[in-house]
Amino acid sequence: MNHDTDVLRSGLLTAAIKAHGAELCSLRDGNGTEFVWQAGPEWPRHAPLLFPIVGRLANDELRHQGKTYRMTQHGFARDSRFVWAERGESRCTLVLDDNETTRALYPFPFRLTAAYAIDESGLDLTLTIANTGKETLPASLGGHPAFNWPLRPGAAKESYALTFARAESSPVRRLERGLLRPAAEPSPVKGNSLSLSDSLFVDDAIIFDRIESDSVRYAAAGGASTGPWLKMSWRGFRELGVWSKPSGAPFLCIEPWRGYASPAGFQGEFSDKPGLMHIAAGAEEQLSFRIEVGLS
Repeated sequence: MNHDTDVLRSGLLTAAIKAHGAELCSLRDGNGTEFVWQAGPEWPRHAPLLFPIVGRLANDELRHQGKTYRMTQHGFARDSRFVWAERGESRCTLVLDDNETTRALYPFPFRLTAAYAIDESGLDLTLTIANTGKETLPASLGGHPAFNWPLRPGAAKESYALTFARAESSPVRRLERGLLRPAAEPSPVKGNSLSLSDSLFVDDAIIFDRIESDSVRYAAAGGASTGPWLKMSWRGFRELGVWSKPSGAPFLCIEPWRGYASPAGFQGEFSDKPGLMHIAAGAEEQLSFRIEVGLS
């Protein structure tokens, strides 16, 4: 353990979390399998936190009460240094409060808390947004964990699938120049299974804005000898993004979201943007997700 990174352990599992962005940067099992993407040249992040926006605003501009603020894709939390509030053997907590830097981008008081806890089968992340101001706090929040694809070195990427807890027949949303296309598109999920391939991501992320499931399993198809698997489950999040780069990048992002990019053509007040939480003064919102891992 050092000032910048905390390593959590429980049984044979270990997880590493950085103060920069409160970002998960490793999750390994007792066999040495690394589940988290190690920030290679194809994408230089591991599992950033998305706050106070998910996705992009038109022209990267946040409009509030006659003023315009520059807010780039996914917000500033992923590039902010959090403060350690707790550091233990199997859990840690990090906090980001509004400050002079954040208020120049986002003129709202807040406190964002990220609490990690590991056990013998997985890792939990609980995210709490507290409105420390006197006015309603408009915000979005999301996870962006990237996992190795394939999970087993040498396996075919096309042998992997996502298996949702429920059938996902509702149309999905896609992006154009980072903004939400006006029309929904047919779901690529067949029943509750999404076969994975690079071609799925030619139009950027697949956005499930009417997700029925509260969990999804990521693994190679085909029975008992398929190797490592992981399961993502979530509470409080209402949307899910699935993303990779279509150029053959060896990672897959499974992203629980509360919010999404601005719809194409939206130029209004930030507080009127679709998909936001509106947190009353003195109140808070808590969302969480869990990553379970195993070996078939």
